[in-house]
Amino acid sequence: MSGRGDSEISETGEDRTETPEDLDDGRALEDVEDLEGVEGSEDVEDPAQVARRARWTAAGTGSLLALAGLAASMLRATGSAPALVPAAYAFGAAVCALGAFLGSRGRTRRALWLLIAGVMVMALGDQFD
Repeated sequence: MSGRGDSEISETGEDRTETPEDLDDGRALEDVEDLEGVEGSEDVEDPAQVARRARWTAAGTGSLLALAGLAASMLRATGSAPALVPAAYAFGAAVCALGAFLGSRGRTRRALWLLIAGVMVMALGDQFD
């Protein structure tokens, strides 16, 4: 078994775990449990978790936009659209892919701006159709 040796039942059969009265500062267990209900304690998030969520969001959104741009580029290349339209979609997809890469590396602000720029390039290329 792992853990402290004095927290388990000893060889003599007596229970040696600490009771609420044995706490160092003299507080009872009820006082410690009351601290869990403090207002606003649920709103505090781990900054590492927030950063991880931002990285996943930037990488996922960038990948999705890059795939959509490539698919639109392929569809427009097979049609009768001018050559500038599929090129704009492909370039916008490349910018979004770069944004996804930067987002996965933690550069989420730059990734957001690259995603916006990539979508704007794709929209501008669509105007030439």
